[in-house]
Amino acid sequence: MKRTIPFTMLLPSLALSVVAAVAAAQTASPVFPDARASDPVTMRWMVGDPPPPERRIAFHDLSYMKFPQLRWSFSHWRELIPTVGIPRGSGPASVLPYALRDDLDAVTFTPMGGTQPMTWAESLLANYTDGIVVLHRGKVVYERYTGALTPSGQHILHSVTKSFFGTIAAMMVAEGSLDDRALVSSYLPELKDSAFGDATVRQVLDMTTAQKFSEAYADPNAEIWDFARAGGILPWPQGYLGPKSLHEFLPTVRKQGEHGAGFAYRSTNTEVLAWLIRRITGKPAQQVLQERIFSQLGAEQDAYMGIDPAGNAVGAGGLNLALRDLARFGEMMRRDGRWNGRQVVPAAVVAEIRRGGDREKFKAGGYATLQGWSYHDQWWHSHDDHGAYMARGVHGQSLYIDPKAEMVIARFGSAPWASGVFLDPTSLPAFRAMAAQLMGKSRASAADAGKADQKP
Repeated sequence: MKRTIPFTMLLPSLALSVVAAVAAAQTASPVFPDARASDPVTMRWMVGDPPPPERRIAFHDLSYMKFPQLRWSFSHWRELIPTVGIPRGSGPASVLPYALRDDLDAVTFTPMGGTQPMTWAESLLANYTDGIVVLHRGKVVYERYTGALTPSGQHILHSVTKSFFGTIAAMMVAEGSLDDRALVSSYLPELKDSAFGDATVRQVLDMTTAQKFSEAYADPNAEIWDFARAGGILPWPQGYLGPKSLHEFLPTVRKQGEHGAGFAYRSTNTEVLAWLIRRITGKPAQQVLQERIFSQLGAEQDAYMGIDPAGNAVGAGGLNLALRDLARFGEMMRRDGRWNGRQVVPAAVVAEIRRGGDREKFKAGGYATLQGWSYHDQWWHSHDDHGAYMARGVHGQSLYIDPKAEMVIARFGSAPWASGVFLDPTSLPAFRAMAAQLMGKSRASAADAGKADQKP
């Protein structure tokens, strides 16, 4: 079986209908091997002493981001990119009780724009899933690992990272150490003459800043590539004279349009946010993340983050976690910020995050698969009847929280295409179908559900 979805990182603002997106995914070239054929263990990437040239993956030649090599890279990020560790802390791991179920692979749904049903198990292959954990009322009801990922390994989160720092910033706003009504330049005078000089912190948090910055990955001239080179995510070409850190890059971003007019997804906003956190706390961003959130979760494994050439953590997408530890973060948010016997995030902050953002402004982003959604505090909000909200990252990274279904789904992926326009038509209906299945089961066993619902 061959996948025919193109390896493209299309700008999400393209005005694609769901039907057109799915049709394009089914007919366009090039053709890629499916999830089984591209399994990194089967392909024996980086195996041998030394690995033969045709099985080597490296940073300098960009092979680490080519498909199918990236299926290995995403579970071995620290072997390719400079990183800094985030210790889990000294306490015991928090308990995730197991209540595995054998009926969930057969859960059925119809993809967006489709007519034929698909099972949950089929959707995992369709989206090149590396690992997935489903929690229901705090219990692990489903868990799978494939390819290069193991239960004790870490995986790159990409832009799911943004939601961690958005949560920290929301906590600081609630505490009063960060004023979301203030101009960014009042905290960071280095950005006075940039696009962010007259933007408010709130506009940065909700990504309604006006910038001459394109995150259209399919465009080789888009500013995202300059951002990536400055952040050390891409190698510098010979004779490179551009910015050599994110601190150097951000002041070069120019304003285009009016702040607050509409949503536009740009990773530069999160890097400004990480800089604000560093400036206000006087600590590296990864240390703030470790102290405020990660060390409070009772994580099983240490985490780590990619750093730019100046040694600063890449807040827009550099975090690497173990899968169950990502699920712990999601479960903490589902439980109103309380986890592992402590209030990690104030309940009022979680409530504000869950409130979501301005749906009218979100329309400016042109997300065909996210009609009626919004973006707030670096989280994505469905505004559906379950109040589901997400942290999202390219190539299939997801943290999906469904408060009504009392469900959390943490997923790592390594799809050959990045944009959610090709992932959402399968992923989002699958998540909703899983919620329906779990809610149906819980109604049939109310007595057990009452016990499972007790918070630590």
